[in-house]
Amino acid sequence: MSVTRSGEPGRAAAAEPDPRRWWGLVIIALAQLMVVLDATIVNIALPSAQRDLGMSDGDRQWVITAYTLAFGGLLLLGGRVADLVGRKRTFIIGLIGFAGASALGGAATTSGMLFGARALQGVFAALLAPSALSLLTTTFTDPKERGKAFGIYGALAGSGSAIGFIAGGLLTEYLNWRWCLYVNIPIAIVAVVGAFALLHDRPGHEGVRLDVPGAVLGCGGLVAIVYGFSEAEPRGWTDPVVLGLFAAGAVLLTAFVWWQNRAPSPLLPLHIIKDRDRAGCFLTMGLAVIGMFGMFLFLTYYLQVILGYSPVKTGMAFLPLTVAIIIGSTQISARLLNHLPPRALMVPGMILAAGGMVFFTQLTVNSDYTSEMLPGLLLMGLGMGLTFMPVFATATAGVAPQDAGVTSATVNTAQQVGGSIGTALLNTIATTTSVTYIAARLHDPANAARKALVTREGIVHGYTVAIWWAVAVMLLAGLVAGLMVTARAPRHGAAADGAPVPESVA
Repeated sequence: MSVTRSGEPGRAAAAEPDPRRWWGLVIIALAQLMVVLDATIVNIALPSAQRDLGMSDGDRQWVITAYTLAFGGLLLLGGRVADLVGRKRTFIIGLIGFAGASALGGAATTSGMLFGARALQGVFAALLAPSALSLLTTTFTDPKERGKAFGIYGALAGSGSAIGFIAGGLLTEYLNWRWCLYVNIPIAIVAVVGAFALLHDRPGHEGVRLDVPGAVLGCGGLVAIVYGFSEAEPRGWTDPVVLGLFAAGAVLLTAFVWWQNRAPSPLLPLHIIKDRDRAGCFLTMGLAVIGMFGMFLFLTYYLQVILGYSPVKTGMAFLPLTVAIIIGSTQISARLLNHLPPRALMVPGMILAAGGMVFFTQLTVNSDYTSEMLPGLLLMGLGMGLTFMPVFATATAGVAPQDAGVTSATVNTAQQVGGSIGTALLNTIATTTSVTYIAARLHDPANAARKALVTREGIVHGYTVAIWWAVAVMLLAGLVAGLMVTARAPRHGAAADGAPVPESVA
């Protein structure tokens, strides 16, 4: 199959590049970092917020889930809004709304107010994220420069979660949990001022119309499935509510696909996901993030609950991972993507990441960070850095200008939905495995006196079993990339919007 070339390549190639484009990249990257790290920055602060607002153990998950549900469920609509009204305008609206929602969450006096603010953050993040990626695509028209720009962007997309843990630890320990939300306000102000001064965009496309039935069906289906995975941990996989949510999600998404074939202005033009390379990138991204978010969850609890690390020390423990992701994206992927097929980076990247996670399957209640965790974090980071950058670049290459926003949104949707599913799925596996392990051993009277130790051993056993599943998911992501992403190395020319055109083999 081949990628359709759209637009006017000659004119795109001939256009003079914006002399302030690298400063524009700083603004785009700053906004994207804010969106990505907000998925994890409150994790370390969650115990403090729970105590302060009197949340129950059953309700505390909504601080995380409200954000990912709104973000993942509305991203496709956000991409279409960006195409309709213009990416710069949507980008600025998203920044202002995100800052306002963050202020509301930081000032929350009840748990419901915090949950609502987090959901509102997700709504504006769904506007902001696809606009940021679309602006990046249209700002950098030279293939080599695009490689460097996407390397930086991919590094932030991959390391933002780890940066969130570090920032969350510092803010929680030295200020309080509310600053994990307030910190977005100055970042957003700087980004808004920079966007007005530095970013340029063509106006919205008059031919684009919002597909309201598609938005209801698609967003409803995604929300039902992600909500189902979130509820699987407290309720169990066979609970009627969980099964009903999965069934409703499947029905809604089936109806969504049916409607997209008939809608005059579809929310997600099916030719975008029918393209073999893009479909492979979307699936690779979703699977990779399932394993990555699971690893973040378990290592955070392992470091704090089992090894007794402080919030700051826990956050700093993830710093080598962040550095490795940045090196993998900017120093390896960005330099090689114009010379190698994308899958030549993505497949080794997933194998490296899976190999790094194997280290975490060997953890015990007394593991040493330097010898038993650090090698895994470094391998995991390099693997993710190798993978994220070619995924973003290949998925958005060669799209028609009017489809740039929705294509960008689909990449981000795969990332958010994968993260939500990974957190719920792997956490359920870990919890049920731990309960079985502990119950079996405490039946033995000889273990009654060492109940605390058996409980800790059971918790770590649950983590390691779930991480083995994450290893399998990572390897599956590598297999998908190897079989589906058949694009060759980009030619040294520019397509519409300056995107390098990957040439697919039959």
